[in-house]
Amino acid sequence: GIKWMSSLEAKFEDAKDKKPTAEKLERLRREKVNRFRHQHRINVQGTDLPDPIATFEQLQKEYKVHPKIMENIQAAGFHVPTPIQMQAIPVMLHGRELLASAPTGSGKTLAFCIPLLTHLKQPRNKGFRALIISPTRELASQTHRELVKLAEGTGFRIHMIHKATEAAKKFGPKSSKKF
Repeated sequence: GIKWMSSLEAKFEDAKDKKPTAEKLERLRREKVNRFRHQHRINVQGTDLPDPIATFEQLQKEYKVHPKIMENIQAAGFHVPTPIQMQAIPVMLHGRELLASAPTGSGKTLAFCIPLLTHLKQPRNKGFRALIISPTRELASQTHRELVKLAEGTGFRIHMIHKATEAAKKFGPKSSKKF
């Protein structure tokens, strides 16, 4: 027999019969991520990129960032990540290489300091474990200041070396050979 129904009923019938497939769910997720990136003016290139974060709380839930680092982020007055932080932090936490460009004051320093401390996990008495090279003393001072605030209470020792002779005095004459 023939079943007569309105076009509205037919759409409802079709929707009832179809369950979302894994492909459709993935496509919808990708569309949502792309809308989020577009809304925050985040432009990315590459393949298999991690999704951006919308809140700092996601770092602890999804990436197990040290709770003390999370406290320090809140204490420093950072409540919502900036666009560069939204995308750069997950990329670096996934161990991917990153080349990022953003205006002055956009939060680039914090965007690479959080993953750096997270990858180091905990302090160890093994000398220098990470090195950040800055083109100017001003930028080195800013990075040092941010890292000190971020690492407070975690046990990490943050140092700024701007003269080789001063470093030899501070860390011992064998330090240049050792590190």
